[in-house]
Amino acid sequence: MTEKTLTRMDLAESVFREVGLSRNESASLVESVLQHVSDALAAGETVKISSFGTFSLREKSARVGRNPKTGDEVPISPRRVLTFRPSHLMKDRVSGGTE
Repeated sequence: MTEKTLTRMDLAESVFREVGLSRNESASLVESVLQHVSDALAAGETVKISSFGTFSLREKSARVGRNPKTGDEVPISPRRVLTFRPSHLMKDRVSGGTE
């Protein structure tokens, strides 16, 4: 399996080819969508993209962790973490390896 990373430029290039916008407009559209998604998540909203998945935030409480090398206890502060739950269609597509 090849290890290729999909980048913003790859997305913009796909929009350029599929939709027919100019390269600059395509890049601007991709940036705008990603900015809107990240703004919504930063505001604490859940982002659901049909047939793809759901991005949501989860609150993690404070706890005591341990340094694996020394065994020293280290306090871990409370924080919000981003979670992604893929849709059933995405799970089936990935597990089947189909496009």
